[in-house]
Amino acid sequence: MAFELPDLPYAHDALAGHGMSAETLEYHHDLHHKAYVDNGNKLIAGTEWDGKSLEDIITGTYDKSAVAQSGIFNNISQLWNHNQFWEMMSPTKTGMPGELEKALTESFGSVDKFKEAFSAAGAGQFGSGWCWLVKDADGALKVTKTENGVNPLCFGQTALLGCDVWEHSYYIDFRNKRPAYLTNFLDNLVNWENVASRM
Repeated sequence: MAFELPDLPYAHDALAGHGMSAETLEYHHDLHHKAYVDNGNKLIAGTEWDGKSLEDIITGTYDKSAVAQSGIFNNISQLWNHNQFWEMMSPTKTGMPGELEKALTESFGSVDKFKEAFSAAGAGQFGSGWCWLVKDADGALKVTKTENGVNPLCFGQTALLGCDVWEHSYYIDFRNKRPAYLTNFLDNLVNWENVASRM
């Protein structure tokens, strides 16, 4: 069964008052995300991956020794990444649940220090990629960054929060100011209740 482009969990203009314009969502979701869906479906058709879950395809096609990943991995992983990304944001500013605030403080020293580490990871990712708050298999919280479409599933981690730092995610609204985009993401866009639910 072919994968489908999921609807946004809010209107295209719902994040505009929080720094992410309708134009960005129209390009990012309707064109970029859709391309990953369409290309991924074409690439897996008739292969051993046809009918498998996104997660199984990602972990099964990731090659840690490769300089570049396969087309199947790149498209299916980016499909999964974006499915998570839209859900990790909200047009309604959500408070941080107490258990998440406690976990971040225990792991990073404070919520502000977590935000600094997350922003530094995103700003420091050379070229295209993502920055993440992850939970390791042992339960530890960490901030990581990955190149291109690589995501925490590849390392046996649970993605609690991810931010797309490919230029198409911020260039319309922030031009080349990736650090400002990351600050805005953390301060105005994150759905902290969704992050907490992933723990």
